[in-house]
Amino acid sequence: MINQQKITERLLSEYERLKKGNEEFMGYPLAKDLSFQELAPFLDLQINNVGDPFTTSSLTVDTKNIEIEVIQFFANLLRAKQENTWGYVTNGGSEGNLYGLYLAREIYPKGIVYYSEETHYSVKKNLHLLNIPNIVIKSDIKGEMDYGDLKSTVLLNRRYPAIFFLNIGTTMKEAIDQVAKIKLIIQELAIKDYYIHCDAAFLGVILPFVPDSPAFDFRSGIDSISISGHKFLGSPIPCGVVLCKKSHSDKIGKSISYVDTMDTTISGSRNGLSPLILWYTLKKLGFDGLQKRVLQCLKVADYAERRLKEEGIQVFRNERALTLVIEKPSKEILNKYQLAVEGNIAHILAVPGITKQHIDHFIHDLLISEMEEDLGQKDELKMNEYLKSF
Repeated sequence: MINQQKITERLLSEYERLKKGNEEFMGYPLAKDLSFQELAPFLDLQINNVGDPFTTSSLTVDTKNIEIEVIQFFANLLRAKQENTWGYVTNGGSEGNLYGLYLAREIYPKGIVYYSEETHYSVKKNLHLLNIPNIVIKSDIKGEMDYGDLKSTVLLNRRYPAIFFLNIGTTMKEAIDQVAKIKLIIQELAIKDYYIHCDAAFLGVILPFVPDSPAFDFRSGIDSISISGHKFLGSPIPCGVVLCKKSHSDKIGKSISYVDTMDTTISGSRNGLSPLILWYTLKKLGFDGLQKRVLQCLKVADYAERRLKEEGIQVFRNERALTLVIEKPSKEILNKYQLAVEGNIAHILAVPGITKQHIDHFIHDLLISEMEEDLGQKDELKMNEYLKSF
């Protein structure tokens, strides 16, 4: 027999746990300042965006019309020619990267992928799934690709097509691999067959509004790009957008009679809620709202950097980044604020929803934790000295 009370209690318990976690996390680039309650009625509907968003299907319970508007928004943001741009709403940045690499492999079956050691862990998995030869390139201390190492490596393999996988904001340090420098290497080595994919999971919606930021869009010469929808745009469902030159996607499309549409995406049936969420966010914010959002986050990041330095806490921040890298703190701080860790470093991010008050509370807790740790070490030293006396 169904116990409705137990179901309700369990849901309430999960909600309170998730709500608390949402309020405190600072280590992942997930915006938390938007509400999507207006979209709640759509949860009672079956929505399936099967196949190509630009092709109709016999299954019409979809949001493809909405999805197309989302793609067009990003195409405009990234200075792409609408008539030669294709894309779709993905399940996240990793799927977008998989799609970009898939296109590159189909265009250049003998190509080699070059990516930096700071690249997201999922890319290595994608390369394994696609079985593409690849070479890891060194990164500098800021997390940016070492262009000298890249140039010498490509030179040794110049008989093969070059597939460049670039980070537009690395996971831990928010470093940017610059398209202009890649294009210069291509020109200097006279490489004819090449493909440029950009992983702009976090910064894809941010950099267009940051003054004097490195260009990474289609006018810069890229072939495809992946952007997350659950990071800066704050979708409660992990999702993203992948865009590419239409001439590339046309080469892999196949007609599927079963659903009377073109098969051009990684998955068949696709989530129809994500396009709706992204469309809703973009319409509510608009270009002006996005710009204000970016500038506000930069102000908070500036404040966080200044306050950390004032308190004597070592911090590294790439120019105009929202990511602040610090020494790995105590386990208590890591757990409370859900910080991402790599080696001996961790980071916090000034994403939408993080305020100066959040920064102050974090620094307060960090300083107390450090003092407690220092006291603990001193007590341990005293105990060791005491034991040695016997």
